[in-house]
Amino acid sequence: MSVLLLPAAAWAAPAAPSDDPALLDVIEVDGQRQPGKDIVSPTEAPASLVDAAALAARAPGAALIDNGAISGQVQYRGVFGPRVNVRIDGQGFESGGPNLMDPPLHYAPMGLIERLEIDRGIAPVSAGPGLGGGVNAVLKQSRFGADDSWQSTGELAAGGRSANDSYGLSGFAALSNDRVRLHAFALRERGDDIEFPGGTIRSSDHERDVWGFGSGVQTGDHEFRFSARRQDTGPTGNPPFAMDIRYFHTDFWSAGWTHHGERSMLFADVGYTDVEHAMNNFRARPITDPTRFRETYADARTLTGRLGWRQAQGADALEFGLDLRTARKDVRITNPNNASFFVDSLPDIAEERVGAYVEWQRPLGEWRSELGLRVDRSTADAGEAAVGTALPMGPRNLAAAFNARDRDLSYTTTDLVARFWLPGPQHTWRLSLARKSRVGGYVERFAWLPTEASGGLADGNTYVGDLGLEPEVAWIAEAGVDLQLGAGWARPTLWYRRIDDYIQGVPFDDTPGVIDTPVEMVSSMNGDPTPLRFANVDAQIQGVDVDFGYRFSERWQLDGVASWVKGRRRDIDDDLYRLSPPSLRLGLSWLGEDWRWTLESQHYAEQDEVSQTNSELPSAGYSLFGLRADWILSPALQLQFGVENLTDHEYRPHLAGSNRVGGSDVALGERLPGAGRDVYLRVSWQW
Repeated sequence: MSVLLLPAAAWAAPAAPSDDPALLDVIEVDGQRQPGKDIVSPTEAPASLVDAAALAARAPGAALIDNGAISGQVQYRGVFGPRVNVRIDGQGFESGGPNLMDPPLHYAPMGLIERLEIDRGIAPVSAGPGLGGGVNAVLKQSRFGADDSWQSTGELAAGGRSANDSYGLSGFAALSNDRVRLHAFALRERGDDIEFPGGTIRSSDHERDVWGFGSGVQTGDHEFRFSARRQDTGPTGNPPFAMDIRYFHTDFWSAGWTHHGERSMLFADVGYTDVEHAMNNFRARPITDPTRFRETYADARTLTGRLGWRQAQGADALEFGLDLRTARKDVRITNPNNASFFVDSLPDIAEERVGAYVEWQRPLGEWRSELGLRVDRSTADAGEAAVGTALPMGPRNLAAAFNARDRDLSYTTTDLVARFWLPGPQHTWRLSLARKSRVGGYVERFAWLPTEASGGLADGNTYVGDLGLEPEVAWIAEAGVDLQLGAGWARPTLWYRRIDDYIQGVPFDDTPGVIDTPVEMVSSMNGDPTPLRFANVDAQIQGVDVDFGYRFSERWQLDGVASWVKGRRRDIDDDLYRLSPPSLRLGLSWLGEDWRWTLESQHYAEQDEVSQTNSELPSAGYSLFGLRADWILSPALQLQFGVENLTDHEYRPHLAGSNRVGGSDVALGERLPGAGRDVYLRVSWQW
């Protein structure tokens, strides 16, 4: 969301790229906006934010799934996890953890983000498959200069917050001329357990280090680019899960080429990601029985490629593309006290997707349009599950049954997108229609052993997968208008999604609680006599969201965001799991030449429309208040400071999940609270 808080000259966010100015919805004060895309800058949010998912959650229709300090997921218009197509610098990849402890934005620290690009509502087919919108985190990078003289730019920043005694340090440096650009960056973050009015949330600490470099060369009509970075996530708490992060060691590589013609562009990109992961239940949790110690090792390697051609003439633009994504994954559960205790819960998973798309932008009378078609062919298979001799016969029998099954899967999916908008001097009408699809994830299909690995649902249930899952298919309609009326503006949107074959956990059989199957027996041994299995059901999600603002005078401004979403099963009388309650955020700002003050309030209604299938608990509503300031001390030096949760109110966000950590000031099974009063400070120096 590009909120109207900042004077254009001093605070403007980077403008969205566009081949045609007619595609831009120009908003006073804060730069430019495409009708189909929101640009979110880190300068528009409190400097206390450490998780980029919390920044994305400030967009209309978005919310934060809080699974840990740096494990947040973006919920967008009722869908989250793999249903939202999240990339970093346009590169898609597979997370390393089966519980999505490292969702994509885990790898986009706030100190390195230049902006977030959010596809409002329906993502274009060129961005790849996905049921919801898309999010692209654009990291800081060098840019070519205007002539052959070398120019150096960069930033050093440091900050901290009181709620968890955390700090963050980051640095970025670039050197460029009109032919060559080079840059390097580094970041270090540490934070202790989070304090709230009732005490301390045990196992809510975090630790993250990132470093990398990038380069580009342009000669004639050709541009070449390369980037690499390493991220090491150290011991980090995840109180909604049964385990905490011990480490993520992750490498990113990408390279690309673009040929610029007079009216056309040919481009190619390749990317590779390698994630190594370990998590356990004993680093910060009171486990005394050596037979209950668990440590899980997982890895994921992703290779991506894209080749495309785009031609533009006037208001017309045509793009063709091919893309590829392959992934290999493994998950092994162990007991570090017993070398004979191990089980390959997700063994040697191989996934591949090959896609082709065409996208056409053209005028239709006074209207503008974007029409897209995508076809994907996806395949997946799994190796054989191995089980250590220390495990009882129950898991052994389940592994044998899994190994005896045909595990080669294939799917063909088709996506269609039609987006229309009618620009005007004071309003832009918008209408979008789409058919979008998603193939189930590897946990949803290949999980043969009942465990709490669920792709980040964090509902405390144990799950098994289903090799017979059909792809999800969503039929989507959206309508809205962007209004610019004098000193005020608003962008309301009404939307509806009807999802066939929605993948959801359901009772394992028709007699839940009656332990009469091998899966239920094994699950009961692990403490859950009512396991769930992933299955295809029918669902619908609908809602309305709006962002708005009003400039009272040269100095005073009000802006806000309101969102409402409702999701239900269509096959039974039940609500969908973990949907954000109705919310409203308001910000009153005073804008000076070198100062900006903002008083912000956040209001969340109660959420009593909860999933009975997932044993979801209702939550109470609450309101929070915060005060922040930005002070430009000089053209190079900027200071940001503020206080979140001014009244030190104890509150329980509905999307925070339930506590799974013993010995905490939050009871086991109780909804996790948000942070108490939080004072923060950030200083940055640019050159």
